[in-house]
Amino acid sequence: MMFCEQAGGGLASFNNAGSKSSVTRFGLALTGATMLAGVPVGALAQDSTPAAQPAPAPAPAPSANTIRSINVVGAERLEPTTILSYIRLRVGQEYTSAAADEALKDLGATELFADFSIVSENGNVVITVVENPVINRIVLEGNERIKNDKILPEIRLAPRQIFTRSKVRADVARIIELYKRQGRFAATVEPQAVSLPQNRVDIVFEITEGPKSKVRQINIIGNEKFSDSELRSEMVTKQSRFFRFFSSNTSYDPDRLAFDQQKLRQFYLTEGYADFRVVSAVAELTPDQQDFIITYVVEEGERYTFGEVEVDSQLRDFDSDALASGLGIQTGSFYDAKSVEDTVESLTELAGRFGYAFADVQPRFNRNPEDLTMDITFILRQAPRVYVERVDVNGNTLSQDKVIRREFRLSEGDAFNSLGVQRTTARINSLGYFQENFEVSQVEGSAPDRIVLEANVEEQPTGELQFSAGFSSIERFILAGSIRQRNFRGRGQTVGLSLNFSQFSRSAQLSFTEPYLFDRNISAGADIYRRDFNSFNRFDGNRNNTFEQSTTGGAFRAGVPLTEFMSLVGSYTLNYDEVSLDEGVFFTDNNNDGILGNSPDDFCDPSRAGRFLCDQLGNRLSSIVGVSVNYNTLNSGFRPTAGRQVSLSTEFAGLGGDVRYLRFRGQGRQFWNLFNTGFIFSLSLEGGAVIPLREREGIGVDDVFLTDRFFLGEPQFRGFDIRGVGPRVLRQAALPNPDVSSLALLDDDGNVLFNQERRQQRDDALGGRYYYLGRAEIEIPLGSGARELGLRPSVWVDVGALWGLETPVLDSTAVFAERIETPILDDNGNPTFDGNGNPIVSVNFIDTLNPIASDGVTPNAVSSNNVREIFVGDSSSPRITAGIGVNWNSPFGPFRIDFAQTIRKVEGDDDQVLTFNVGTQF
Repeated sequence: MMFCEQAGGGLASFNNAGSKSSVTRFGLALTGATMLAGVPVGALAQDSTPAAQPAPAPAPAPSANTIRSINVVGAERLEPTTILSYIRLRVGQEYTSAAADEALKDLGATELFADFSIVSENGNVVITVVENPVINRIVLEGNERIKNDKILPEIRLAPRQIFTRSKVRADVARIIELYKRQGRFAATVEPQAVSLPQNRVDIVFEITEGPKSKVRQINIIGNEKFSDSELRSEMVTKQSRFFRFFSSNTSYDPDRLAFDQQKLRQFYLTEGYADFRVVSAVAELTPDQQDFIITYVVEEGERYTFGEVEVDSQLRDFDSDALASGLGIQTGSFYDAKSVEDTVESLTELAGRFGYAFADVQPRFNRNPEDLTMDITFILRQAPRVYVERVDVNGNTLSQDKVIRREFRLSEGDAFNSLGVQRTTARINSLGYFQENFEVSQVEGSAPDRIVLEANVEEQPTGELQFSAGFSSIERFILAGSIRQRNFRGRGQTVGLSLNFSQFSRSAQLSFTEPYLFDRNISAGADIYRRDFNSFNRFDGNRNNTFEQSTTGGAFRAGVPLTEFMSLVGSYTLNYDEVSLDEGVFFTDNNNDGILGNSPDDFCDPSRAGRFLCDQLGNRLSSIVGVSVNYNTLNSGFRPTAGRQVSLSTEFAGLGGDVRYLRFRGQGRQFWNLFNTGFIFSLSLEGGAVIPLREREGIGVDDVFLTDRFFLGEPQFRGFDIRGVGPRVLRQAALPNPDVSSLALLDDDGNVLFNQERRQQRDDALGGRYYYLGRAEIEIPLGSGARELGLRPSVWVDVGALWGLETPVLDSTAVFAERIETPILDDNGNPTFDGNGNPIVSVNFIDTLNPIASDGVTPNAVSSNNVREIFVGDSSSPRITAGIGVNWNSPFGPFRIDFAQTIRKVEGDDDQVLTFNVGTQF
């Protein structure tokens, strides 16, 4: 099939290849009609003589060009009556060339026919049509950069529709426009129609995408006060350079060109150039038709300063002079349009806090070109104080009305307060039940001093079913699954079940939270859990299991608000802990029956496990009461960019149970969006202390179990290994004698030499009773291309320490051998002397605790099984690390990687340069 242009006196047709043109047939028919009808009618008109008193004449007989019948030939899907309804030819009318021409135009305007013609013979009109084919399917070919799901919604043609040329042309234009928005101005689209049986066609759009058109150069003409680079930095569009391979702002976009003109104007207005204007902005294709060169012509004008700044308040509760004195604009400073806008917003907000919902603040400018000053008067126009007439909730299909209404900070009859409306919006957004960027609407009420607050919500799914798998530098392989409903039964309740499994930990937890207990502003929740954790030490760079802690327990919590941003939470936790060691590795078979643990005489061997581990074994019950005060003004719980969060908590263990201690902990975070540039700066500080309240025999005052202490390292303290900071015991093995491997190597004074290589020492972290940790981080904004990839790089510094343990009882056997000197005698049995008169002796050593020979004089006879334990790392001195990190929402899940440099550490700390964590959901 092919598309044909209009021809033949304005008639149009869409023909099958090889068919005769309907235009020719129409021309012959039109000529014949003229010869048969035109001349006779004219002759009769000339010969007729009117009578003076004409009698009623009989009805005239039908002439040869009178339409006697109209028949439609070729219709398949359309009814003939439907086709006839499109034209103005009717039976009884005269058939003329003009009427036939209009009928053909009417048929062409329907775009329903590929070919059509009209023939009249002896008053019988025959309309022959060939219907346009029906579309079978739409096919896209050649599109790689823009996928089908982006293009097909823009195409108006659809299967089972009638094919028309105008729709094809419109769809081609839409596809090309999509590619232009992607910066591909060389894209072309060729439509093809593939004929099928039963008058059907497949429409194929053959797309040639072409290269992406970049912005090669941005030229600025007329700027004198600011350099080209300064002005380019204000624009969204960037010049194409190799280091911007992640950015999509290097492609040409006409809309972005207009936006950049506004950005330039905003920049100059904030710098005091009130007369600045962009004279022209032109984008030209380069000679190779690949890229664009953009040229701006600007006029900067003169720089203005603020003159008189006044406030004219027509509201009775506001004093004009007092308001003017509190403005941030100072006379004599350079004019700044942003400051003017901020002042308008602050005055409007201030009026809203006092109940003037419809306050109108208008700045009036008086420009003084003589002295280059700008006088400004802020006019607060008269407005009534407003009260809340009612609160409407609309659109909620699952959530109950009360779930939304209880978040409102204003009620019916209250004086309007804009701060209350803002807080209401924030609280409803924080629920996470409804659409993003929800806002409370303000509608005029039944009177000028009445307002209606509307919550027009759109429900979102609140159920979460998640399965994840991942790999981290801490836990190695990780599997996790959870199911949670955050708006259970539409009541705002949260119910969740989670399961986690990794190489070193396993857990299961069931939780329930009621945010408004008995419809009162009291939150309550409960958790039941089971957690199995394998502790570890480091040896030869590997992680080796030590004790296993199994915890079965539950917790109950309840909270009440103290202020709008502060809450008090109380909790009770009951845990049953089982702490054990691998008997095959750390126990001694004291009764020599060959079965460890079979006899009560079998015991945890301090020479294998260390006394500090043996003291932790056993089962114990912990009964813990806690209370915390929380303050939160963060603008988001997921990715905050502004606000503050502070939490202070204390726990008392000893309300029954087997352990007694007090634990204090504090945390705080603050976020800033630096100068609204997208750079997010955050500071955080946390610290804690645990104080023992009971002494245990053999342990002394440091009666805090290792499992109840604080630990510090990855992932909290970047740049250090997991549990890599703080007190620890290093177990060093004696170096073997190269001559006799079963003996230890000694120095000249008889001291046993131990292995000083850190990787060859067993490293057991003991935790601490006190810690602090501070973090400072700046998240760096990237271009929209990187944001689309989910990349968020940051630069950070961490400072912290962990300390406060009493020195544990350490094992150190045979660290010194007794020195034995034996005189060397001559043949006569007399002592021998050297040249200085000193006696010549032979030196031997003996292990005073574990002699190798019964006579006690075997040379160098100290066992190589000796070990030495060293207590290190117990220092409050700050450890400091710095580095860079990247968060990436990768296609296979969230990914975080950090490169760290240790700036300061103390003896015993384990630092680490690279850490990462990755997972996925399916």
